[in-house]
Amino acid sequence: MQLRSLGNSDLKITPVGYGAWAIGGSGWQFAWGPQDDNDSIAAIHRSLELGVNWIDTAAVYGLGHSEEVVGRALKSWSGSRPYVFTKCTRRQDESGQVRTVLKSASIREELEGSLGRLQVDTIDLYQIHWPPNPDSSDLEEGWYTLSNLQREGKVRWIGVSNFNVDQLRRASAVAPVTSLQPRYSLIHREVETEMLPYCERHGIGVIVYSPMGSGLLTGAMTRERIAGLPNDDWRKRHADFMEPSLSRNLSLVELLKQIARNYGRSPGEVAIAWTLQNPAVTGAIVGARNARQADGVMRAADLRLTGDEILQIAEYFAATAA
Repeated sequence: MQLRSLGNSDLKITPVGYGAWAIGGSGWQFAWGPQDDNDSIAAIHRSLELGVNWIDTAAVYGLGHSEEVVGRALKSWSGSRPYVFTKCTRRQDESGQVRTVLKSASIREELEGSLGRLQVDTIDLYQIHWPPNPDSSDLEEGWYTLSNLQREGKVRWIGVSNFNVDQLRRASAVAPVTSLQPRYSLIHREVETEMLPYCERHGIGVIVYSPMGSGLLTGAMTRERIAGLPNDDWRKRHADFMEPSLSRNLSLVELLKQIARNYGRSPGEVAIAWTLQNPAVTGAIVGARNARQADGVMRAADLRLTGDEILQIAEYFAATAA
């Protein structure tokens, strides 16, 4: 795969990276249902075999379990070590609810836990997972802590996730921001108006998450499959997977299938490739829960949609919005 520079860093990343949210397994607020760890490790290894050179996870995914699985996969991988990205500031409280905590002592505690679970000495990209309430000064405290960790050599580069433009400006006043991680897909395009242009103007790298709409745009999702999702799969209760949005989203998949047939590819690859054609986007985080799924999506980086195909997608949205 080609390599792209991530923001102000020396990281040269592939356009597609492995996303480790779902492999955290069950037992927490934003789980994707049960997951077999051996399948997860096979998915990671297959993704690396296909040329992916970075893995994105978070301390909160499976309450540490995702990082543990990534650590095991890295230890048993015989090839070149990929970059490891993880996130902090999302912690489960005593009631089982996940909250945002940007206090310095909490972040430092999280980092030590992540280093141990991942079995690495340094995190290549350490990210604030979610910002605090808009008026909270915890944003500055949290970002100042990350900049200190960078100076101490415990993390190489620092980024943010789910920040808006104002929050990016506040963070940048404390220390440079290497990257932003926003949600971005054909069904969630909110960042196109302000966020992506801002990052492009200021040299901030962008690695987007959920480019396949959390599985909706893969072509494998049906009403029957959604109805049968485990009760602890967060998607079962999300508006994207319920009417009236569901019918619109499944209709979009039919168009993606048509385009995918031109290349012998999957609809999910078309969805990923569409995000990557935006010049502000450096890379896309792509999840896979087994090696077969990895084979079906990790080659999206070399799929180039034509101008006519991009126009066809635009015309679809124009027609369905009318």
